[in-house]
Amino acid sequence: MNPLIYGGAVGTSYDPTMTLREARACYFQNNGFGEDGGYGAAWVDFKLGSVPMPFPNTKERVRAVRYHDLHHILTDYRTDTLGEFEISAWEITAGCRDFWAAWVLNLAGVAAGSLVCPRRTYRAFAYGLGTRSLYGEDLEVQLARTVGEVRAERLPAGTIPSGVTVAARFLGTVVVGVATIIALTVLVVALVPFGVLAGWLRKRKVRA
Repeated sequence: MNPLIYGGAVGTSYDPTMTLREARACYFQNNGFGEDGGYGAAWVDFKLGSVPMPFPNTKERVRAVRYHDLHHILTDYRTDTLGEFEISAWEITAGCRDFWAAWVLNLAGVAAGSLVCPRRTYRAFAYGLGTRSLYGEDLEVQLARTVGEVRAERLPAGTIPSGVTVAARFLGTVVVGVATIIALTVLVVALVPFGVLAGWLRKRKVRA
């Protein structure tokens, strides 16, 4: 059974009877990620304005994104910009364990989300406190389970925590996230020449 697709940016609500493997295949198709989700690509393309920014698709990033993709399926957070900010906040409090690539990208996402969509980011951050991510679990075992089963175990229904403690944790995370963005910006600027070169080579290939 195919998942529903919302209008506009891709967002999905998956049949709880589907296995995570089946849902992931639909997720890849819906988002145009390719059959393997882009895991085998050497570079991941980001954009700085109109300039393509190739970013190394490191083993650590691939290791983290295999779980990150499943989290999109379980939480229903979209893969557009705001959805990525939300899932970044959710993963921070649901737990990233020893996945340093997830920590770095999610901290940056929380900081950016606090400026662009603060309420949605804060709500996702608070929601994660009462849930558990899949990071570190046996991936093959989880893929064989149904969406509904994993949701019931990892995302139990309940109220979203609130209060001064949650707000303080969020603020602290934002501060660390800002520092992370600064560090990432330095790295991205260093990659600008590669982005310009990659764009030129692509245009030359198309003309040929």
